[in-house]
Amino acid sequence: MNLDRLESLIGKENLNKLQNIKIAIVGIGGVGGYVLEGLVRSGVMNITLIDGDKIDSTNLNRQIISTSNNIGELKVNEAAKRVLQINPDVIVNKFSIFLTKENIQDIIDNDFDYVIDACDDVDAKIELIKFCYRNDIKIISSMGTAKKLDGTKFKIDTLNNTKYCPLAKKIRKSLSLDEQKYTTVVYSEEVKKDINVLGSISYVPAIAGLLICNAIINDIIKIEN
Repeated sequence: MNLDRLESLIGKENLNKLQNIKIAIVGIGGVGGYVLEGLVRSGVMNITLIDGDKIDSTNLNRQIISTSNNIGELKVNEAAKRVLQINPDVIVNKFSIFLTKENIQDIIDNDFDYVIDACDDVDAKIELIKFCYRNDIKIISSMGTAKKLDGTKFKIDTLNNTKYCPLAKKIRKSLSLDEQKYTTVVYSEEVKKDINVLGSISYVPAIAGLLICNAIINDIIKIEN
C-alpha cells in the first residue's frame, strides 16, 4: 500500500509506530466500520475483528462495509475483504461471535495496544470496559449514535465527564469511578430525537468512528497542536 502522502505528513518513524500497533474492534457496524476504514488507510497492519452479526438491508444507510450485494453475509468476512482490497498485507483476525463475559478472556489479551468498543450490547460494553481496566488495556468506547443529527456535537472524553448521553449514564451506574476515568469514550452532547425507533443517518456514526481513529493516532504518534 502506497503511504507516501501519509509519511510526508507524519514522518517515517511515526508511520512505523502505526504499522506496528495491534488493535481489536468489537462491533463492525456504523461506528466500527469507519474506525476500521480510518485505521487501515492510516497504515495499521494488525487488526482483530469481533462481531457475530450479518449484514442487513437496514445497514445500508450508515455502515461502510454494507452494499446491496452482500446482504446476509457475515460482517467480519465482508469487513476483512474490504481491508485486504485496500491493503493486502494487513493481518486480519476474525471472530464471528458476540463478545460475552464468558468468552472475552479467550479473545482479548494484553498484546492489544487498543480495544475499540463499537458494539450495541450494553452488558458487553460494561464487561469489556471492566476487563480492559483490570488488564491495563487502552479502550475507547462508543456511546449512542442513534436518534442524533448534529455531528458537531460529538466529543472525546473520559466516561465520567459525559453528559446528555443516556447510554453513558446507564453504563456509569455499573462502573466504579476509577473505571469511568480509565475509559475514553466518543459521545454526543446533542439531546436525542424523541422518536420510537433507532433512527440513524449516514454521517453521524461515521463521525464517531473517525473521531475514535483520530484519538488513537493522536495518542500513538503524540500529535501536538
